Amino acid sequence: MYATSSSGVDSGVKHFPCTRNSLSTITNAQSVPADHISLQRLYIALGCLPRSRIRIAFLITIALSSRAFVTRTRARARNPTIIPTASPQSSTAPRLPTIATRQASSMAPIPSVMSGILIEENGGVEVLKWKTDLPVPQLKEGEILVRNEFAGVNYIDTYFRTGLYKAPLPLITGKEGAGVVVASSSSNFKEGDRVGYVADHSYAQLTAVPDTKAIRLPDGISTEQAASCLLQGLTALTFVREAGGIKQELGISLGPWTLVHAAAGGTGSLLVQILSVMGAKVIGTAGGPEKCEIAKKNGAGWVIDNRSEDVAARVKEITSGHGVDVIFDGVGKATFDLDLEIIARKGSLIIFGNASGPVPPVDLLKLGAKNIKIMRPVMFNYTVTREEWEGYSAELFDLILTGKLNIGLHNTYALKDVAQAHSDLEGRKTSGKLLLKI
Repeated sequence: MYATSSSGVDSGVKHFPCTRNSLSTITNAQSVPADHISLQRLYIALGCLPRSRIRIAFLITIALSSRAFVTRTRARARNPTIIPTASPQSSTAPRLPTIATRQASSMAPIPSVMSGILIEENGGVEVLKWKTDLPVPQLKEGEILVRNEFAGVNYIDTYFRTGLYKAPLPLITGKEGAGVVVASSSSNFKEGDRVGYVADHSYAQLTAVPDTKAIRLPDGISTEQAASCLLQGLTALTFVREAGGIKQELGISLGPWTLVHAAAGGTGSLLVQILSVMGAKVIGTAGGPEKCEIAKKNGAGWVIDNRSEDVAARVKEITSGHGVDVIFDGVGKATFDLDLEIIARKGSLIIFGNASGPVPPVDLLKLGAKNIKIMRPVMFNYTVTREEWEGYSAELFDLILTGKLNIGLHNTYALKDVAQAHSDLEGRKTSGKLLLKI
């Protein structure tokens, strides 16, 4: 084959026989790799007309492709274990490592079994069994594996233990924890990140957490603080904002009359502080002088000792007969009738716990006497989207970092002593947060 003008007319230029072999010889003679050869210099050397250059470029492509094919074939002949792989350009999107690959690369320091608390049947604290041979969770897409440093103890844990809230057994209970990411199948978190989370199975050394329920901890927030504040803090904050409808900017002092039962407890203490910071007028109830003093220190303007005082009479006195606009009740059965008595016209009753047992069926006609609203909210339904979860978490951390919210820690227990933690919580022997150190 010869390089000629596209018209095939002799141009007076000496023609060079352009074959695949001759091009291969030319490219191999260069001192630089073939794909770096200047085509312009090659055209001049061959004495080609501009219109002939397309044909030469085509032949060069064929020659170089043939060389690459022969090279790969010879390499595989020398080493049959070489497996051909697709070109990186063959996919329109980068391929991420599979979950198995990520775990394989991250699991070297992770044991094959772990310690944790297992419930195999519902019942009292005796069903909380310390195990040292539990399987390490396997990650699903979008999950992170957290090596727990602390786990929070909450009343909801006792509900799952007793069977008030149903869950498949056997069960590793616990809904809140904080620690360090040791493996990830999420693009939102990496190994080494400090995180807090609100998700199942925190009473264990390792927990697989959906990335939608984990939050990276800012500087200044320890894993101990995160495990102390997330579940109860987000419960208090979302209930005040969403269920209570208290939207005032911080510092306004013309808010509604509010009442918090168990105002010295874990969630109650946070509710009192948040309501106070937001400008609400806060009445707290607590049992005994010591707990009443805690409620007062947390910001309650008025505190009623429910062991020695008539709560209904005191509320009427404090509010000048108006009643309470918003009630936050984590006690349940024992305080429900009282709530209906002390609530103001068009008030809101927010029931979020069953410390004394669940509220019995309600005669709806009773609500019409004051046109009141009763709600049974769940924090998880206020933090469904990533925007809601991150937004409320950021607001909670900001309250802590600016000193507006103090997380009162009552006691920290070893994980294997969780039965004692549950006994103390249910026996009303605590004021503030309970933690398990993993």
